[in-house]
Amino acid sequence: MIKIYRNIIILSAVFLFATIVSCDKDEKEDIPPTVYNPTTYNMEVPQGFPTNLNIPDDNPITEEGVKLGRYLFYDGRLSGRDEEDSLMSCATCHLQSAAFEIGENHPKYPDGHPHGLNGKETPHFPLPLFNLIWNNEGYLWNGFISKENTNLGIPSYGIPAEPQYHLTNIESLVWMGIVAEHEINGTIEMTEQMIRSIDMYPALFEAAFGDKQINIDRISKSIAQFIRTIVSSNSKFDKYLRGETNLSPAESRGLVLFQTEEGADCFHCHGSAGNPLMTTHLFYNNAKDNVFNDPRDRYGVTGNEIDRGAYKATTLRNIEHTGPYMHDGRFKTLDEVIDFYSEGLVYSEYAHPLMEKLRPPYGKGAELNPPQKADLKAFLLSLTDETLLTEEKYSNPF
Repeated sequence: MIKIYRNIIILSAVFLFATIVSCDKDEKEDIPPTVYNPTTYNMEVPQGFPTNLNIPDDNPITEEGVKLGRYLFYDGRLSGRDEEDSLMSCATCHLQSAAFEIGENHPKYPDGHPHGLNGKETPHFPLPLFNLIWNNEGYLWNGFISKENTNLGIPSYGIPAEPQYHLTNIESLVWMGIVAEHEINGTIEMTEQMIRSIDMYPALFEAAFGDKQINIDRISKSIAQFIRTIVSSNSKFDKYLRGETNLSPAESRGLVLFQTEEGADCFHCHGSAGNPLMTTHLFYNNAKDNVFNDPRDRYGVTGNEIDRGAYKATTLRNIEHTGPYMHDGRFKTLDEVIDFYSEGLVYSEYAHPLMEKLRPPYGKGAELNPPQKADLKAFLLSLTDETLLTEEKYSNPF
Protein backbone atom coordinates (compact mmCIF):
# COMPACT_ATOMS: atom_id res chain seq x y z
CA MET A 1 0.00 0.00 0.00
CA ILE A 2 2.83 2.38 0.92
CA LYS A 3 4.51 1.60 -2.42
CA ILE A 4 1.29 2.46 -4.29
CA TYR A 5 1.00 5.82 -2.53
CA ARG A 6 4.65 6.55 -3.27
CA ASN A 7 4.10 5.91 -6.99
CA ILE A 8 1.00 8.10 -6.98
CA ILE A 9 2.95 10.96 -5.37
CA ILE A 10 5.78 10.63 -7.90
CA LEU A 11 3.38 10.59 -10.85
CA SER A 12 1.56 13.62 -9.45
CA ALA A 13 4.82 15.51 -9.09
CA VAL A 14 5.82 14.67 -12.64
CA PHE A 15 2.42 15.78 -13.96
CA LEU A 16 2.56 19.00 -11.96
CA PHE A 17 6.06 19.79 -13.27
CA ALA A 18 5.00 19.07 -16.85
CA THR A 19 1.96 21.29 -16.41
CA ILE A 20 4.07 24.17 -15.04
CA VAL A 21 6.61 23.87 -17.87
CA SER A 22 3.81 23.74 -20.44
CA CYS A 23 2.11 26.80 -18.98
CA ASP A 24 5.39 28.67 -18.81
CA LYS A 25 6.05 27.81 -22.45
CA ASP A 26 2.57 28.96 -23.45
CA GLU A 27 3.03 32.23 -21.57
CA LYS A 28 6.37 32.84 -23.31
CA GLU A 29 4.78 32.14 -26.68
CA ASP A 30 2.11 34.71 -25.85
CA ILE A 31 4.76 37.43 -25.28
CA PRO A 32 5.44 39.15 -28.61
CA PRO A 33 9.13 39.40 -29.62
CA THR A 34 10.86 42.72 -29.17
CA VAL A 35 10.64 44.69 -32.41
CA TYR A 36 13.50 46.99 -33.38
CA ASN A 37 11.73 50.14 -34.49
CA PRO A 38 14.06 53.17 -34.61
CA THR A 39 12.75 56.68 -35.17
CA THR A 40 13.28 58.03 -38.68
CA TYR A 41 15.21 61.29 -38.62
CA ASN A 42 13.30 64.17 -40.16
CA MET A 43 15.83 65.45 -42.69
CA GLU A 44 14.40 68.71 -43.99
CA VAL A 45 15.76 69.97 -47.31
CA PRO A 46 16.23 73.77 -47.14
CA GLN A 47 14.62 75.96 -49.76
CA GLY A 48 16.53 75.86 -53.03
CA PHE A 49 18.76 72.95 -52.01
CA PRO A 50 18.99 69.77 -54.12
CA THR A 51 16.73 66.87 -53.21
CA ASN A 52 19.25 64.19 -54.22
CA LEU A 53 20.56 63.15 -50.80
CA ASN A 54 23.56 60.90 -50.33
CA ILE A 55 22.15 58.36 -47.84
CA PRO A 56 23.27 54.74 -48.33
CA ASP A 57 20.52 52.12 -48.39
CA ASP A 58 22.20 50.20 -45.57
CA ASN A 59 22.50 53.22 -43.28
CA PRO A 60 19.24 55.19 -43.05
CA ILE A 61 19.34 58.17 -40.71
CA THR A 62 17.53 57.63 -37.40
CA GLU A 63 17.19 59.74 -34.27
CA GLU A 64 18.89 57.01 -32.27
CA GLY A 65 21.74 56.62 -34.75
CA VAL A 66 22.36 60.37 -34.83
CA LYS A 67 22.37 60.56 -31.03
CA LEU A 68 24.97 57.79 -30.81
CA GLY A 69 27.01 59.28 -33.65
CA ARG A 70 27.11 62.68 -31.98
CA TYR A 71 28.59 61.16 -28.81
CA LEU A 72 31.20 59.22 -30.78
CA PHE A 73 32.05 62.25 -32.94
CA TYR A 74 33.11 64.14 -29.81
CA ASP A 75 34.50 61.26 -27.73
CA GLY A 76 38.31 61.37 -27.63
CA ARG A 77 38.34 57.72 -26.59
CA LEU A 78 37.53 56.90 -30.19
CA SER A 79 41.31 56.68 -30.42
CA GLY A 80 41.17 53.44 -28.43
CA ARG A 81 43.02 55.11 -25.59
CA ASP A 82 41.97 56.95 -22.45
CA GLU A 83 45.19 58.76 -21.50
CA GLU A 84 44.73 62.53 -21.63
CA ASP A 85 47.50 63.05 -24.21
CA SER A 86 46.23 60.22 -26.44
CA LEU A 87 42.62 61.27 -26.94
CA MET A 88 41.45 62.10 -30.45
CA SER A 89 38.12 62.17 -32.25
CA CYS A 90 36.52 63.78 -35.28
CA ALA A 91 35.90 66.92 -33.23
CA THR A 92 39.60 67.30 -32.44
CA CYS A 93 40.16 68.84 -35.87
CA HIS A 94 36.62 69.72 -36.95
CA LEU A 95 35.46 72.47 -34.60
CA GLN A 96 31.87 73.66 -34.66
CA SER A 97 33.05 77.23 -34.01
CA ALA A 98 35.08 77.00 -37.23
CA ALA A 99 32.22 75.56 -39.31
CA PHE A 100 33.46 72.04 -38.57
CA GLU A 101 36.84 72.89 -40.00
CA ILE A 102 40.12 73.39 -38.18
CA GLY A 103 40.05 77.18 -38.32
CA GLU A 104 42.84 79.71 -38.07
CA ASN A 105 43.21 79.78 -34.29
CA HIS A 106 42.94 76.15 -33.28
CA PRO A 107 44.27 75.70 -29.73
CA LYS A 108 46.20 72.57 -30.70
CA TYR A 109 47.12 73.38 -34.30
CA PRO A 110 47.72 77.16 -34.38
CA ASP A 111 48.99 77.11 -37.98
CA GLY A 112 45.84 75.31 -39.12
CA HIS A 113 47.71 72.17 -40.18
CA PRO A 114 46.73 69.19 -38.03
CA HIS A 115 48.88 66.20 -37.24
CA GLY A 116 48.19 62.74 -35.93
CA LEU A 117 48.82 61.43 -32.46
CA ASN A 118 52.28 60.40 -33.63
CA GLY A 119 53.08 63.94 -34.77
CA LYS A 120 52.86 63.28 -38.50
CA GLU A 121 51.10 66.04 -40.44
CA THR A 122 48.10 65.29 -42.63
CA PRO A 123 48.86 65.26 -46.39
CA HIS A 124 46.33 68.05 -46.95
CA PHE A 125 44.56 70.63 -44.84
CA PRO A 126 41.09 69.58 -43.61
CA LEU A 127 37.77 70.16 -45.33
CA PRO A 128 34.62 71.30 -43.49
CA LEU A 129 32.03 68.71 -42.42
CA PHE A 130 28.70 70.32 -43.26
CA ASN A 131 26.23 69.83 -46.10
CA LEU A 132 28.01 66.58 -46.98
CA ILE A 133 24.67 64.85 -47.48
CA TRP A 134 24.50 66.72 -50.81
CA ASN A 135 27.91 65.55 -51.99
CA ASN A 136 27.51 62.79 -54.57
CA GLU A 137 30.82 63.43 -56.35
CA GLY A 138 33.37 62.04 -53.89
CA TYR A 139 35.04 63.01 -50.63
CA LEU A 140 38.50 64.32 -49.72
CA TRP A 141 40.38 66.85 -51.81
CA ASN A 142 40.91 64.30 -54.59
CA GLY A 143 37.63 62.38 -54.46
CA PHE A 144 39.33 59.12 -53.45
CA ILE A 145 36.27 58.18 -51.41
CA SER A 146 33.44 57.81 -53.91
CA LYS A 147 30.70 55.49 -55.06
CA GLU A 148 32.86 54.59 -58.05
CA ASN A 149 35.64 53.21 -55.84
CA THR A 150 34.99 49.46 -55.72
CA ASN A 151 38.12 48.59 -53.74
CA LEU A 152 37.93 47.20 -50.23
CA GLY A 153 40.38 47.80 -47.39
CA ILE A 154 43.78 49.46 -47.44
CA PRO A 155 46.68 46.99 -47.19
CA SER A 156 49.18 49.67 -46.18
CA TYR A 157 47.02 50.35 -43.12
CA GLY A 158 46.65 46.65 -42.39
CA ILE A 159 42.95 46.75 -43.27
CA PRO A 160 41.65 43.63 -45.06
CA ALA A 161 39.41 43.58 -48.13
CA GLU A 162 36.12 43.10 -46.27
CA PRO A 163 32.72 44.74 -46.95
CA GLN A 164 32.75 46.97 -43.86
CA TYR A 165 35.98 48.51 -45.15
CA HIS A 166 34.55 49.97 -48.33
CA LEU A 167 35.85 53.24 -49.79
CA THR A 168 32.61 54.73 -51.03
CA ASN A 169 31.15 57.20 -48.53
CA ILE A 170 31.37 59.11 -45.25
CA GLU A 171 31.39 55.83 -43.34
CA SER A 172 34.76 55.08 -44.96
CA LEU A 173 36.25 58.30 -43.62
CA VAL A 174 35.57 57.18 -40.05
CA TRP A 175 37.51 53.91 -40.03
CA MET A 176 40.22 55.44 -42.20
CA GLY A 177 40.68 58.25 -39.69
CA ILE A 178 41.08 55.71 -36.91
CA VAL A 179 43.91 53.79 -38.57
CA ALA A 180 45.67 56.53 -40.58
CA GLU A 181 49.06 57.32 -39.06
CA HIS A 182 48.59 61.04 -39.72
CA GLU A 183 45.34 60.99 -37.75
CA ILE A 184 44.40 58.74 -34.81
CA ASN A 185 47.09 56.19 -35.67
CA GLY A 186 45.26 53.43 -33.84
CA THR A 187 43.72 50.08 -34.69
CA ILE A 188 40.19 48.93 -35.27
CA GLU A 189 40.50 46.46 -32.39
CA MET A 190 41.66 49.13 -29.93
CA THR A 191 38.75 51.40 -30.79
CA GLU A 192 36.17 48.62 -30.59
CA GLN A 193 37.47 47.41 -27.23
CA MET A 194 37.58 50.91 -25.76
CA ILE A 195 34.03 51.81 -26.83
CA ARG A 196 32.75 48.45 -25.51
CA SER A 197 34.32 49.19 -22.13
CA ILE A 198 32.43 52.48 -21.63
CA ASP A 199 29.21 51.96 -19.65
CA MET A 200 27.03 54.38 -21.59
CA TYR A 201 27.54 52.87 -25.04
CA PRO A 202 25.88 49.40 -25.05
CA ALA A 203 22.43 50.93 -24.45
CA LEU A 204 23.03 53.59 -27.11
CA PHE A 205 24.08 50.97 -29.66
CA GLU A 206 21.05 48.86 -28.81
CA ALA A 207 18.75 51.83 -29.36
CA ALA A 208 20.44 52.66 -32.65
CA PHE A 209 20.91 49.17 -34.11
CA GLY A 210 18.63 46.76 -32.21
CA ASP A 211 21.18 45.03 -29.98
CA LYS A 212 24.23 45.85 -27.87
CA GLN A 213 26.85 44.62 -30.32
CA ILE A 214 29.61 47.20 -30.83
CA ASN A 215 31.83 46.98 -33.90
CA ILE A 216 33.58 49.27 -36.37
CA ASP A 217 30.77 49.00 -38.92
CA ARG A 218 28.26 50.44 -36.45
CA ILE A 219 30.70 53.03 -35.13
CA SER A 220 31.30 54.26 -38.69
CA LYS A 221 27.62 54.24 -39.59
CA SER A 222 26.46 56.18 -36.55
CA ILE A 223 29.10 58.90 -36.92
CA ALA A 224 28.24 59.16 -40.62
CA GLN A 225 24.57 59.57 -39.71
CA PHE A 226 25.40 62.47 -37.41
CA ILE A 227 27.62 64.15 -39.99
CA ARG A 228 24.87 63.94 -42.61
CA THR A 229 22.58 65.96 -40.36
CA ILE A 230 25.02 68.89 -40.09
CA VAL A 231 23.44 71.50 -42.35
CA SER A 232 24.36 75.10 -43.11
CA SER A 233 21.41 76.97 -44.61
CA ASN A 234 20.82 80.11 -42.56
CA SER A 235 23.39 82.66 -43.68
CA LYS A 236 22.43 86.21 -44.57
CA PHE A 237 22.55 85.16 -48.22
CA ASP A 238 20.08 82.34 -47.49
CA LYS A 239 17.76 84.80 -45.81
CA TYR A 240 18.09 87.07 -48.85
CA LEU A 241 17.15 84.20 -51.16
CA ARG A 242 14.13 83.47 -48.95
CA GLY A 243 13.04 87.11 -49.11
CA GLU A 244 13.67 87.70 -45.40
CA THR A 245 16.31 90.43 -45.72
CA ASN A 246 18.21 92.53 -48.24
CA LEU A 247 21.88 92.50 -49.08
CA SER A 248 23.85 95.67 -48.46
CA PRO A 249 24.94 97.69 -51.51
CA ALA A 250 28.47 96.28 -51.19
CA GLU A 251 27.18 92.71 -50.84
CA SER A 252 24.92 93.19 -53.87
CA ARG A 253 27.79 94.47 -55.97
CA GLY A 254 29.90 91.57 -54.76
CA LEU A 255 27.19 89.10 -55.80
CA VAL A 256 27.21 90.55 -59.32
CA LEU A 257 31.00 90.18 -59.46
CA PHE A 258 30.74 86.65 -58.11
CA GLN A 259 28.30 85.36 -60.68
CA THR A 260 29.39 87.07 -63.89
CA GLU A 261 32.19 86.15 -66.26
CA GLU A 262 33.00 89.81 -66.71
CA GLY A 263 33.48 90.12 -62.95
CA ALA A 264 35.29 87.73 -60.64
CA ASP A 265 33.84 84.67 -62.42
CA CYS A 266 33.51 82.49 -59.30
CA PHE A 267 30.16 80.87 -60.02
CA HIS A 268 31.25 78.20 -62.51
CA CYS A 269 32.98 76.20 -59.77
CA HIS A 270 31.38 77.57 -56.62
CA GLY A 271 27.69 78.00 -57.40
CA SER A 272 25.45 81.03 -57.10
CA ALA A 273 21.83 81.84 -56.27
CA GLY A 274 20.84 78.83 -58.36
CA ASN A 275 23.26 76.55 -56.49
CA PRO A 276 23.20 77.64 -52.84
CA LEU A 277 25.58 74.83 -51.83
CA MET A 278 28.27 77.18 -53.14
CA THR A 279 30.17 74.29 -54.73
CA THR A 280 29.77 71.88 -57.62
CA HIS A 281 31.68 69.25 -55.59
CA LEU A 282 33.80 68.72 -58.73
CA PHE A 283 37.56 68.91 -59.24
CA TYR A 284 39.55 71.60 -61.01
CA ASN A 285 43.11 72.71 -61.56
CA ASN A 286 42.63 76.31 -60.46
CA ALA A 287 45.97 77.60 -61.76
CA LYS A 288 47.91 77.70 -58.49
CA ASP A 289 51.06 76.07 -59.93
CA ASN A 290 52.76 74.81 -63.05
CA VAL A 291 54.65 71.93 -61.40
CA PHE A 292 52.60 69.02 -60.08
CA ASN A 293 54.16 66.43 -57.81
CA ASP A 294 51.48 65.78 -55.20
CA PRO A 295 50.60 62.06 -55.38
CA ARG A 296 47.21 62.85 -53.80
CA ASP A 297 45.81 65.21 -56.42
CA ARG A 298 42.88 64.18 -58.61
CA TYR A 299 45.27 62.59 -61.11
CA GLY A 300 46.41 60.25 -58.33
CA VAL A 301 42.86 58.86 -58.26
CA THR A 302 41.84 58.86 -61.92
CA GLY A 303 45.17 58.49 -63.76
CA ASN A 304 43.74 60.96 -66.28
CA GLU A 305 46.32 63.49 -67.47
CA ILE A 306 43.85 66.37 -67.44
CA ASP A 307 43.45 65.90 -63.68
CA ARG A 308 47.03 66.82 -62.77
CA GLY A 309 46.99 69.48 -60.09
CA ALA A 310 43.20 69.28 -59.76
CA TYR A 311 41.42 69.37 -56.40
CA LYS A 312 37.88 69.67 -55.12
CA ALA A 313 36.19 73.04 -55.39
CA THR A 314 35.26 73.49 -51.75
CA THR A 315 32.08 75.17 -50.59
CA LEU A 316 32.35 78.90 -50.00
CA ARG A 317 29.77 78.77 -47.24
CA ASN A 318 31.30 79.96 -43.98
CA ILE A 319 34.49 80.78 -45.87
CA GLU A 320 35.17 83.43 -43.24
CA HIS A 321 35.93 80.64 -40.75
CA THR A 322 37.46 77.86 -42.83
CA GLY A 323 40.99 79.08 -43.46
CA PRO A 324 43.80 78.40 -44.09
CA TYR A 325 42.75 78.01 -47.70
CA MET A 326 43.52 75.58 -50.55
CA HIS A 327 44.57 71.96 -50.19
CA ASP A 328 47.96 72.99 -48.83
CA GLY A 329 46.82 75.93 -46.73
CA ARG A 330 49.02 78.34 -48.69
CA PHE A 331 46.68 81.29 -48.17
CA LYS A 332 46.05 82.33 -44.58
CA THR A 333 43.44 85.01 -45.19
CA LEU A 334 40.47 85.57 -47.46
CA ASP A 335 42.15 88.72 -48.79
CA GLU A 336 45.07 86.59 -50.02
CA VAL A 337 42.65 84.29 -51.84
CA ILE A 338 40.93 87.22 -53.56
CA ASP A 339 44.31 88.69 -54.56
CA PHE A 340 45.31 85.32 -56.04
CA TYR A 341 42.23 85.07 -58.25
CA SER A 342 42.60 88.73 -59.20
CA GLU A 343 46.23 88.75 -60.30
CA GLY A 344 48.05 85.60 -59.19
CA LEU A 345 46.98 82.80 -61.54
CA VAL A 346 49.78 80.63 -62.91
CA TYR A 347 49.48 79.27 -66.43
CA SER A 348 49.97 75.59 -67.25
CA GLU A 349 48.52 73.29 -69.85
CA TYR A 350 46.60 71.56 -67.05
CA ALA A 351 44.73 74.65 -65.85
CA HIS A 352 41.00 74.00 -66.15
CA PRO A 353 39.26 75.61 -69.16
CA LEU A 354 36.92 77.44 -66.77
CA MET A 355 39.90 79.49 -65.58
CA GLU A 356 39.08 81.90 -68.37
CA LYS A 357 40.83 84.87 -66.81
CA LEU A 358 44.10 83.02 -67.39
CA ARG A 359 43.68 82.97 -71.15
CA PRO A 360 44.84 85.72 -73.49
CA PRO A 361 44.09 88.57 -73.52
CA TYR A 362 43.27 88.45 -69.81
CA GLY A 363 46.54 87.37 -68.26
CA LYS A 364 46.76 86.36 -64.61
CA GLY A 365 43.31 86.84 -63.15
CA ALA A 366 40.16 88.93 -62.87
CA GLU A 367 42.15 92.15 -62.32
CA LEU A 368 39.79 93.51 -59.70
CA ASN A 369 40.41 96.98 -58.33
CA PRO A 370 40.43 97.58 -54.55
CA PRO A 371 36.74 98.60 -54.29
CA GLN A 372 35.74 95.51 -56.28
CA LYS A 373 37.82 93.30 -54.01
CA ALA A 374 36.10 94.84 -50.99
CA ASP A 375 32.67 94.23 -52.55
CA LEU A 376 33.48 90.62 -53.38
CA LYS A 377 34.69 90.03 -49.84
CA ALA A 378 31.53 91.60 -48.44
CA PHE A 379 29.44 89.14 -50.42
CA LEU A 380 31.57 86.18 -49.32
CA LEU A 381 31.11 87.21 -45.69
CA SER A 382 27.34 87.12 -46.22
CA LEU A 383 27.73 83.34 -46.60
CA THR A 384 28.57 82.94 -42.90
CA ASP A 385 25.94 80.92 -41.04
CA GLU A 386 26.02 81.84 -37.35
CA THR A 387 23.33 79.26 -36.62
CA LEU A 388 25.64 76.44 -37.70
CA LEU A 389 28.41 77.74 -35.44
CA THR A 390 26.23 77.66 -32.32
CA GLU A 391 23.41 75.14 -32.96
CA GLU A 392 23.08 72.98 -29.84
CA LYS A 393 22.15 69.79 -31.70
CA TYR A 394 25.57 69.83 -33.38
CA SER A 395 27.50 70.64 -30.20
CA ASN A 396 29.50 68.49 -27.77
CA PRO A 397 26.95 66.40 -25.81
CA PHE A 398 29.31 65.59 -22.92
